[in-house]
Amino acid sequence: MAVNAIEVDNLTKCFGKFCAVDHISFGVRQGEIFGFLGANGAGKSTTIRMLCGLLQSTQGTARVGGFDINSQPEKVKETIGYMSQKFSLYEDLTVDENINFFGKVYGLSNGELAERKRWVLEMANLKGRQKSITGTLSGGWKQRLALGCAVLHRPRIVFLDEPTSGVDPLMRRKFWELINDLSADGITVLVTTHYLEEAEYCNDIILINAGKIIAGGSPKQLKEEHIKTPILEVQCSNVIDALTLIEEQPWKVETSVFGTHMHVSVSDETKARREIRRILNRQDIRVDNIERITPSLEDVFIYLLDQEAKRAA
Repeated sequence: MAVNAIEVDNLTKCFGKFCAVDHISFGVRQGEIFGFLGANGAGKSTTIRMLCGLLQSTQGTARVGGFDINSQPEKVKETIGYMSQKFSLYEDLTVDENINFFGKVYGLSNGELAERKRWVLEMANLKGRQKSITGTLSGGWKQRLALGCAVLHRPRIVFLDEPTSGVDPLMRRKFWELINDLSADGITVLVTTHYLEEAEYCNDIILINAGKIIAGGSPKQLKEEHIKTPILEVQCSNVIDALTLIEEQPWKVETSVFGTHMHVSVSDETKARREIRRILNRQDIRVDNIERITPSLEDVFIYLLDQEAKRAA
């Protein structure tokens, strides 16, 4: 039986009476892309800092690349690559100088550094920009360079903390192509994100809320397990007022707003389609379209958070 690249057992981190990470356990297979999802403040970054050997746990432990994060943090650091949520390169250095600096930090020989530098420049599409000051690069190019520096020493496990935050949609897609390339080379990638559509690219994900894991599995498994009823996407003229009216209906299971659309999980699709038009038209709310849709991970996350809120009430 293969040993997981990352094995987390009852991991907990408290600051005084506040538990930022509350007894979580999960495993990550070698070579997979593992998504760690949750809203800001859910405990994602605190977990990553512990797994990188940067922060001692209060209780529980984890093994990363076979090393214990509490008793062998230096071994963990030698095994991994880490890209922090905040841009971590030196903005006043050139692209070339940043790569050289991190290569020396990782202890690469001159020959190894020259080889890996060529790879980073090609991977990040920065050939010809070696002398550019890093601070003048756009957000997307900076993130590509930061990823290249994080894997300069060929780690087998990489932690990416909100790597596409503040990056435009096109660059986000290209960045995920790079992540897929790393996985194809057998590198384990644990990535945190609050962009739920990005989680569709992951092999497995866990959802964390208030420091606790509330669900886990592949994107397909999560949708099948937690969304049992049809979801209708309603496009109408006044979505907020429409939501208030639909919330009162007995056939409504869950509702949420997505921009100018409303998602309504219903117990009886035929009745709901008829009643939505009748109720909204009666209040002079124009209904442009009602369509059954495949549930998204955002639908799953909203449903699970709503269930958590009901249990806490």
